[in-house]
Amino acid sequence: MSWNPMLNPGNPEAVDTDAIETLIIPRARDLGGFEVKRALPAPQRQMVGPFIFFDHIGPAEILTGKGIDIRPHPHIGLGTVTFLYRGDFHHRDSIGSDLVIEPGAVNWMVAGKGVTHSERTSAAGRAGPHSLYGIQTWIALPESHEDMAPIFEHHGKESLPQFEDGGVTATLILGQAYGGQAPATLYSDTFYLDVVLQPGARFPLPDDQEDRGIYVTEGSIRVAGQEFEAGQMMVFRPGDRITVAAGARGARVMALGGATLNGPRYLWWNFVASSREKIESAKEEWRRGDWGKGQFDLPPTDHSEFIPLP
Repeated sequence: MSWNPMLNPGNPEAVDTDAIETLIIPRARDLGGFEVKRALPAPQRQMVGPFIFFDHIGPAEILTGKGIDIRPHPHIGLGTVTFLYRGDFHHRDSIGSDLVIEPGAVNWMVAGKGVTHSERTSAAGRAGPHSLYGIQTWIALPESHEDMAPIFEHHGKESLPQFEDGGVTATLILGQAYGGQAPATLYSDTFYLDVVLQPGARFPLPDDQEDRGIYVTEGSIRVAGQEFEAGQMMVFRPGDRITVAAGARGARVMALGGATLNGPRYLWWNFVASSREKIESAKEEWRRGDWGKGQFDLPPTDHSEFIPLP
């Protein structure tokens, strides 16, 4: 697909410096052999549109026979999306989903009132040395859908809309942008794109969205007379026309945002909710461990262990 002709790239140097509302430098954490950079939530900014959590995973090189083992753990009040550049995850959850996600595909799990899932390197992945590199995000649900039954969707890379023009290749992971619609079921106005830019290529952010941000995963971009390297997130002021340009090495960025929610969200461990009472109730349910009888169950094909409440 081509860019909407109404969305011709502007001039990155013409963007006002004040249009960059927030600059986030993620916190890096070592999770035992690989690094995770957490951009959201940040001290300066909890959310960008409905996005409340943003983790940049790796890149990590993993030896034969080794892998990632994130044991079963719970969620409420959010949707999780995993998007990998390299490597794989074997996803299993309490509603019976059991499949491997590979680079370029989308796993979209909506926790609603409560779900449990695990993420592990697949058996095929462990058969040789392999890489792990990607992004995991959480999207807070609107109050109208916080208590919905959990769902899981898997969408292959071939099903995602792709836009190409002027040295830019953009894949629409979630939501709507540039006249395209991604296949995952969403409950609020959202856009989320994986964008690869050749050196000097210009990319216009959607200008019909309330909240907009960019996270640089590779290379660098220029906007408003400044250069931003990999591992930085910019959140832009609503209403401005924003175009960024790739640096001399090109760039890969994640563009994200959408409508702000109608009120604050509370975040504790793996739980997101519009009230502290929902968080406290979920904590007690997980602590009780009354699997299959209360709010949570364990994945039927991965139920021999779980992560206890902190």
